[in-house]
Amino acid sequence: MPDTHPNPAPTTLDCAWLLSDPGSTPPQANTRITLASGLVSTVAALPQPVAGPRQLVLPALANAHDHGRTFRSATLGSQDLPLEGWLPYQGLVPGADPYLCAATSFARSVRRGVAHLMVHYTRVQGGMPFVEEGLAVVRAARDVGVRIGFAVALRDRNGLGLCDDATMLAALRPEIRDEVARRMAVRGLPPAQQVALVEELAASVQQDDSLAQHMTVQYGPTGVQWCSQPLLEAIAQGSADHQRPVHMHLLETPYQRQWADHAYPKGIVHYLDQIGLLSPRLTLAHCVHARSDELALLAERGVTIAVNTSSNLALKSGIAPLAEMLRQGCRVAMGLDGAGPDEDDDALREMRLAYTLQRGWGFAEDMTRTQLWTFAARNGRRSVSADTHPLGGTIAPGAPADLVVLNWDALDDDALFDNIDPLDLLLARANGSHIDQVIVGGRTVVRRGQLTTLDEPALRAELLAQVRSRIAAQADLSPWRATVDAFVEDLGPFYRRSAWAGCC
Repeated sequence: MPDTHPNPAPTTLDCAWLLSDPGSTPPQANTRITLASGLVSTVAALPQPVAGPRQLVLPALANAHDHGRTFRSATLGSQDLPLEGWLPYQGLVPGADPYLCAATSFARSVRRGVAHLMVHYTRVQGGMPFVEEGLAVVRAARDVGVRIGFAVALRDRNGLGLCDDATMLAALRPEIRDEVARRMAVRGLPPAQQVALVEELAASVQQDDSLAQHMTVQYGPTGVQWCSQPLLEAIAQGSADHQRPVHMHLLETPYQRQWADHAYPKGIVHYLDQIGLLSPRLTLAHCVHARSDELALLAERGVTIAVNTSSNLALKSGIAPLAEMLRQGCRVAMGLDGAGPDEDDDALREMRLAYTLQRGWGFAEDMTRTQLWTFAARNGRRSVSADTHPLGGTIAPGAPADLVVLNWDALDDDALFDNIDPLDLLLARANGSHIDQVIVGGRTVVRRGQLTTLDEPALRAELLAQVRSRIAAQADLSPWRATVDAFVEDLGPFYRRSAWAGCC
């Protein structure tokens, strides 16, 4: 149950260092931040150094692409697989209480400094009507204290991979085809019904103000390869009619690039533009294998690209051309995609990994620190909630009171000189273990590194007990897992054939 205490933010925060707009504004030493009504009220210099433990305050981060998953890849036995082989393992875990799944996932994210979190809801737990499940997820966001975008996953084709189900089944060993088809073949609703489901959930959320302020409902086509043209066109029309955001994967893997070039010889991004899907309402996750001309068009249309560095590395998808995205003028945002460098949703580490890979080699500067913080703290807010507040992702009078407070004594534990830029130390070594407080909308949701709003350990224990019990009771799980192992083993030879895309 949620904590009945409102957990308001302290009226003032005194910090040894303030990074109000990192990369753009110089660090401010010995500063008092006053908060009121969910906003930053004043920022003022103190006449003398802060007494007591030293703190560093910076804007809360945003995660522009995620799925709200609780169980991590290594737990499922899907480590070190490409996306196409990784996906089948996601269905091995039996469905569980959606509130528990979402609350434990959101708690992990917010403890790691994320105030705004995108949830592309591709893993339906089942056992209840979808709208009821969606409302359970948003109640979890409200109770944890995080702001989420909720994209309803939409698809109607290619349940087994990047080709039609019949083609994929023919590539498998005969003895597993029937079971794979029974469990994995796609059975999508007609486009009009899928779009209507999104609007039904949105209407239900709007009936409760306490939920509506924590969630923005979005269309979530899973990817062009998994959505028919009538479905994509219906989503584009619905987005225009309702001014509703859209969140979709695009060009994540080398195989998706091959598929796109075969299926859309005139250009997949050009096709999306033709049907009206490219607009500032659209966020595209990954774009690892997008080309320069495609990025230029996305920039021209105001599309946001969510770059998921650690996920792309873990799933062997590649390194996104973030520097080229910036050169083309694209709006880019950081996503964690349920990963993080250590499968821990650590947004500070994710930010550092992206910067290390993309800042440029030698004396080149392909990504500035200003661009890094826009990427990590500002643009993602737009993907999550269409937030275009001019001060969102900064700390200044009138800005939303979304703050992360780090233990500066722990971070700066070997000081020798008094002129080291605190941003240098932050980018060199900060991680989630240094976070002392997280304040979202003026509410303290993390204190001393622990969630204040819910009993996270109890929720996690309850979820694990529930899932382990259901696994033990599922007699056919071991044979099905062996079938999944065989299925994924057969995918390798299929995708390694250079002509596979011609079969689609």
